[in-house]
Amino acid sequence: MNLDAKIPAGPIEQKWDKHRFDMKLVNPANKRKYEVIVVGTGLAGASAAATLGELGYRVKCFTFHDSARRAHSIAAQGGINSAKNYQGDGDSIFRLFYDTVKGGDFRSREANVYRLAEVSLNIIDQAVAQGVPFAREYGGLLANRSFGGAQVSRTFYARGQTGQQLLLGAYQALKRQVALGTVKVYTRHEMLDLVVEDGVAKGIVTRDLVSGKVESHAGHAVVLATGGYSNVFFLSTNAKGCNVTATWRAAKKGAGFANPCYTQIHPTCIPPAGDYQSKLTLMSESLRNDGRIWVPKKAGDERRARDIPEDERDYYLERFYPSFGNLSPRDISSRRAKEMVDTGHGVGHMKNGVFLDFKDSIQRLGREVIAERYGNLFEMYEKITGENPYEVPMRIFPAPHYTMGGLWVDYNLMSNVPGLFVLGEANFSDHGANRLGASALMQGLADGYFVAPLTVGHYLAGVPRDPVTNDHAVFRDAEQAVAEKTSRLLAVNGHKTVDEFHIELGRLMWENVGMERNEAGLKETLQKIPEIRERFWSEVRVLGSGDTLNQSLEKAGRVADFLEFAEVMAWDALTRDESCGAHYRTEHTTPDGEAKRDDEDFAFVSVWEHKGVGEKPVLHKEPLEFENVKLSTRSYK
Repeated sequence: MNLDAKIPAGPIEQKWDKHRFDMKLVNPANKRKYEVIVVGTGLAGASAAATLGELGYRVKCFTFHDSARRAHSIAAQGGINSAKNYQGDGDSIFRLFYDTVKGGDFRSREANVYRLAEVSLNIIDQAVAQGVPFAREYGGLLANRSFGGAQVSRTFYARGQTGQQLLLGAYQALKRQVALGTVKVYTRHEMLDLVVEDGVAKGIVTRDLVSGKVESHAGHAVVLATGGYSNVFFLSTNAKGCNVTATWRAAKKGAGFANPCYTQIHPTCIPPAGDYQSKLTLMSESLRNDGRIWVPKKAGDERRARDIPEDERDYYLERFYPSFGNLSPRDISSRRAKEMVDTGHGVGHMKNGVFLDFKDSIQRLGREVIAERYGNLFEMYEKITGENPYEVPMRIFPAPHYTMGGLWVDYNLMSNVPGLFVLGEANFSDHGANRLGASALMQGLADGYFVAPLTVGHYLAGVPRDPVTNDHAVFRDAEQAVAEKTSRLLAVNGHKTVDEFHIELGRLMWENVGMERNEAGLKETLQKIPEIRERFWSEVRVLGSGDTLNQSLEKAGRVADFLEFAEVMAWDALTRDESCGAHYRTEHTTPDGEAKRDDEDFAFVSVWEHKGVGEKPVLHKEPLEFENVKLSTRSYK
C-alpha cells in the first residue's frame, strides 16, 4: 500500500502557497470535458460540488436524503473556528495550528493542520459573502466565543444553529450551479460500491432508494464526503442515517482506513432516559462558556440541585484543570464525567449524568443575554427532558460523536486509490486523536471550498479527457455484487430485527471500544463480533422487497457494514498499545488519570488494509514527524 503523503518541502507556512503554484492547472475550456462524482451533500460535499461546478467541471452529486440540505452538518450547533483574531487576545494561524495539534494529542499530520488553520481565514469571508448570519458585536464586527482546548476566543457562531446556517450557504451555492447546469444532484440515491478499474477509481454504484434500481455512474474522479461512523455504537449524537457504508466499501476496494479507533466522545449530551432510545441529543459545547459543571460531593446524594449548598458541590473540572476549567478538551472532560458517575456522584433518576448549571451566569449577565446566546438550545433541552434549564441545571453525559478516523488521504486529500478523494469527517487528516470543538465545520468547508477543487484539478490535469462511460465490465461486476448482497439480505428471512443486532453490537462497542479500552475487553470484542455477524446473516429478518422504497433494507445494509468495520476499530484499538486523546487504554495512564502516550513506538498513523471479511486486516504505518511543534505531555492544568 502506497502511503506517500506528498507533503511539500519547505517551511510549513510556505507549503500550501508553494504547492498551489506547483500544481498542474486545467485550461478553463477543458474543465467542462471532465466529470467529477461527489458523494454527500453536507458542508464538505456541497461546498466541493458547488466550487467544482463554479470552476467549470461537470459534477454529479449524490445524497441519500430527499434534499441536499438534510445532511447531518445541519445538526452542528456551537460554531466554527477561524484565526481571524477579531478579539485581539493573542490568536494567530500558528496558535490555531498549535492548539489543534496539541488537542489531537500529537497524532495528526503537521502540514495538513497548518493548512487548515491558514485556510480558516477565508472560510469566514466566504460564509459572510453568502449571507450566513453570524452573531455580531455592538460595533458590527463578527462575535467570537470560546471553545474547549483553547484560551482564546476564535469560534464564530450563529446562535446554536451554526451548522444549519453554514449548510444553507453551501446549499444555495450548490443550487446556483444546478440552475446553471454544471451540477446535477441525485437525491434519494445511496452509494453502495466504488468502481475501481486497473487500480484507479472510475465511478460508483448506487441504489435509487425509491425505485430500488441499481445503477452505476462513471467519472474522471470520485469525491467522498460521507461523514463519520459513530453510529457503530448504535446510540450516538449522529442522525440515524449516518453510516460507514461508503467509506467501508471503498476500503474493501483497496482504500486504506486510517486510525479507525479514534472516536470522539462528546462531553455535553443529554443522558439516555431508558433502554428504548434510538439516538442521543447533543447539547452544544458552547454552553460550557457560561455553564458550570458540577456534581454533589456526597456520593448517592438524592437531593434536588437547588437544595444542595454551594460548599457541598464539586466543580470538578475547575478543581482538576484551573487554567481551562469548564473549557477543558472534550476527551478529558468526558473521562472526568464518567469518573464522577462511576464513583456514585451521578445525577438524575438514572444517576447517569452531571450538572451543567447556568445559575451564576444568569445572575451575572441576566436571563435575556443567556437566552440570546443559547435560547434555541434551552428550548430543545426543555422539550426533550421537560426541565427548564433557566431554573434548574441541565443534566449532561458523554456520548459518541465525531470520528477522527477515516479513509487515509495524502496532502492532496486523495486516498491511496488514485482518483478517489475524501473530504471532511470521512477522511482522517486533521484532528489526530481528539478533535477540538468547532473544528469540524472548519475542516469540512476548508476541504470543500479551498483545497479539493485545486487538488482534484491537479489530478485531472494528468488524466485523459476522453468521455467516461460505464460500459466496462468492472461496472457490471460491481452492480451485480450490489444486487446479490441485496438479494442475500432479503433471503435470510430470520426472526430478529436489524435493530436487535445493531443494539447488541453497539453495546459491545461502547463497553469495550468506547470511552475506555483495555486488552482483555478488546480481545473479547474481536471474539464476539464474528459471532454477532454470523447470527445476523442467519437470523435477521428484512421486510419488504428490493424493487421499491424499503428503509428496512437500507438499515440492514448499513448494519451489515458496521458488523464488518467494527472489527477494524477493535484491531486498531488493540494494536495501539498507548493512550492518546480519545483513545484511552486503561493500562497506560499517568498517576493522576490522564492519557499516557508512547511517542517512541506509536507516533504514526495506523492505516489498515482490508484482506477479506473475517480475516485480520494488515497494518501499515505512516510515520508522523513534528518539526514545528515540540512533542510534550499534554496538560490543561
